[in-house]
Amino acid sequence: MGRKVFVLGEIRDGVLRNVSFEAIAAAKVIADGGEVVAALFGESIGDEIITMLHYGADRVVKVEHPDLKSYTTDAYQQALLQVLEAEKPDGIVMGHTAQGKDLSPRIAAKINTGLVSDVVNIENDDGNVIFTSPIYSGKAFEKVKINEGIIFATIRPNNITPLERDQSRSGDVSEMSVDIKNLRAIIKDIVRKSTGGIDLSEAKIIVSGGRGVKAAENFQLLEELAGVLGAAVGASRGACDAGYCDYSLQIGQTGKVVTPDLYIAVGISGAIQHLAGMSNSKVIVAINKDPEAPIFDVADYGIVGDLFEVVPLFIEEMKSVAVS
Repeated sequence: MGRKVFVLGEIRDGVLRNVSFEAIAAAKVIADGGEVVAALFGESIGDEIITMLHYGADRVVKVEHPDLKSYTTDAYQQALLQVLEAEKPDGIVMGHTAQGKDLSPRIAAKINTGLVSDVVNIENDDGNVIFTSPIYSGKAFEKVKINEGIIFATIRPNNITPLERDQSRSGDVSEMSVDIKNLRAIIKDIVRKSTGGIDLSEAKIIVSGGRGVKAAENFQLLEELAGVLGAAVGASRGACDAGYCDYSLQIGQTGKVVTPDLYIAVGISGAIQHLAGMSNSKVIVAINKDPEAPIFDVADYGIVGDLFEVVPLFIEEMKSVAVS
């Protein structure tokens, strides 16, 4: 007997985040032939919601309210609790993003259920759903099986493969009104620092710099390489502490946790705190002049050399490949 699984999608700057589609794929495994219901919250939701049907949702719910224009804990919590009360799902899935990490434990406490966080793999063993999550800063993995109650999980972006988009998929699109009141915080305006157009948590390729980059202006070299590769730029905490770049680029135990297809570590020694944020990348390339740097212990490919000599050669090679 299948389950009814609810997915909360995420929109950023009017565009659905890829983790929304990954959450639908995860929900399909949990549903085990049952129904996947996806929802979007916002002030004015356009045709983006139909895309969730194309990626495998069986039905979508549009929840519009002026207080849902931007994410706030109070407004989203109130809205989600009302939707869950109406839908009464057997499972809930959302991204392990800044929004998901803030919202999911509050919802789990309100509906009196457990929560499996930061899931990187989901298996269905004859109807039993088994979740895999990293623990101890990525040094080990635990497998969790939910025996009773609502199945609630957040998934790490860029780990669950979305279903192929199929525009022939269709389903019911409905609207639901929610009552939001007594907000403790209201967002008047959002000011963003410019850190590039690619979201670090969902980037397929990341070029990351450490203290070895030596100066803020030298990060332009990494930005040039990232531009050629279509990559996002990240940094170690050491580079951020030194003032070479903004903390929004920090990758590590106290920064963002990423799992790109390709991670290029430039001038990063490989402190355990940094490895906790990127060691599960599919392919790791390290560029460092110290052959004993710990980063080489986790790297698939290592280049021992001066980054200021290696990276320009790398850029020129990539440009020649792109031209040919």
